Amino acid sequence: MTDRRKARTWAEIDLGAMAHNYRALKALTPAGCGFLGLVKADAYGHGAVPVAQKLQELGADMLAVACAAEGEELRRGGIVLPILCLGQTDPALAQDLLDWNITQTVEDLESAQALSRVALAAGKRLRVHLKVDTGMGRLGFLWGDGENGSALEKMTALCALPGLEVEGMFTHFAAADEDETYTAAQLRRFLEAKKALEDRGLHFAIYHCGASAAVLHYGQSHMDMIRPGIALYGFPPAPGIEAPGLIPVMTLKSRVAAVRPMPAGSPISYGCTAVLERDSRVAVLPVGYGDGLPRSLSNKLQVQIGDRLCPVLGRICMDMCMVDVTDLPDVAPGDVARIYGPGLTQRAADQAETIVYELLCQLSRRVPRIYLDGGREIR
Repeated sequence: MTDRRKARTWAEIDLGAMAHNYRALKALTPAGCGFLGLVKADAYGHGAVPVAQKLQELGADMLAVACAAEGEELRRGGIVLPILCLGQTDPALAQDLLDWNITQTVEDLESAQALSRVALAAGKRLRVHLKVDTGMGRLGFLWGDGENGSALEKMTALCALPGLEVEGMFTHFAAADEDETYTAAQLRRFLEAKKALEDRGLHFAIYHCGASAAVLHYGQSHMDMIRPGIALYGFPPAPGIEAPGLIPVMTLKSRVAAVRPMPAGSPISYGCTAVLERDSRVAVLPVGYGDGLPRSLSNKLQVQIGDRLCPVLGRICMDMCMVDVTDLPDVAPGDVARIYGPGLTQRAADQAETIVYELLCQLSRRVPRIYLDGGREIR
């Protein structure tokens, strides 16, 4: 377990805040609606196993990963909840799905046939969820506004394959955070595909569509289960989307390594892109792009020391960055700077011209995660 007193840079993960977000999102759904927690990409940088353990404790119904290896990590970490793999799995790895009891997304008949052969050879049944592409243009049986007979025939054939148990059916919205008309069209297509299969006597236990934006703003898409990702971690899916009551789960902190008096005219960092306009005090923080802090935030990012925002000076280095603390004369080595957290992460994403998802996911494993619950450190 990392000791915060000795860490150079660390991320505090507030599982109590995540529990709050979980309950806030559950409160938006009707009774009986399930909860699938997104823990892919190391739980959006928060640490997959501890986050999954908390979701399991809270009563989540299912977890979602991007690949079989992520599912295996959860199983090795003691997770017993159902796990859905949202990405494509090479049939050569299908035995891993069976060994670790991972439910697989199927997006075309050929992949499903290959999975069926592996399951039959192993003498087991593989649970799958059928994915319909209603307008995302990624994975899934393509279902548009025209003739869909071919997709219907293939999905029907898939449901008859031995060795597979089709538990669910889902789609993914492409623009639920910005285009209500397009999202409504996608939902209509999904419901049309659902009815076409039901007319053939094919009914599934779980239908799901709602990622974070749809959970927050399209109640008609909640169906049997919601699958929030970024909202679970305390952020709306896009700036301007109302997400009442959500609390950011991660706070990234770094400890001041040195404070140096520097005369006016001094260049700072690689390329000399910053030159001091006044006599200054410059703090060195031991965090850089090797920790996942985007280099694109050079000369843009503001970190919080005490109650003051302090600008980053010059280019962010691999392991360090420099900060102007001239207006904070008491700052000394060992003081703590907040880089991400409430009021800071979205600002940093805007300055980097990216999305919060990317900042969280690219935080490197060199940065220890320290878990808190109710203000108490738990690991």
